[in-house]
Amino acid sequence: MKTDKENRYEELLSKVEAITFKEKDFIANMANVSALIKEAFDFLWVGFYIVKDEELVLGPFQGPIACTRIKKGRGVCGTAWQNEETIVVHDVEQFPGHIACSSLSKSEIVVPIIRNDEVFAVLDIDSVDIGTFDDVDALYLKKISDCI
Repeated sequence: MKTDKENRYEELLSKVEAITFKEKDFIANMANVSALIKEAFDFLWVGFYIVKDEELVLGPFQGPIACTRIKKGRGVCGTAWQNEETIVVHDVEQFPGHIACSSLSKSEIVVPIIRNDEVFAVLDIDSVDIGTFDDVDALYLKKISDCI
């Protein structure tokens, strides 16, 4: 039997698939997907960073003002990009080199979006609570990211 979180993600995934199905512009998709995730879970910050000139540059997002540029290997986003893997951070204070764009952020998940065998963007989500994210989030946010 699925948990409430899994059911919410299933419903969210259906909405994401419907809204991105025919739209090929990844900026438009990122904008709508960040809004859908924020609406579904009311996380502190939901958004995308896009790889440009060997940096992650802020893309569409929902939430408070954010860091504009992140170098490869820096913070959670830069590390997920460098390692090409999803990173779940239970407590951001325990992540070496965490970049604090907002002091309200307590936990974070970053999912790299890979096209043509390389990361072209990352999905970054922050929560005001410690321990918000787990393997369920990682699984479904990867599926959602694949729709971009």
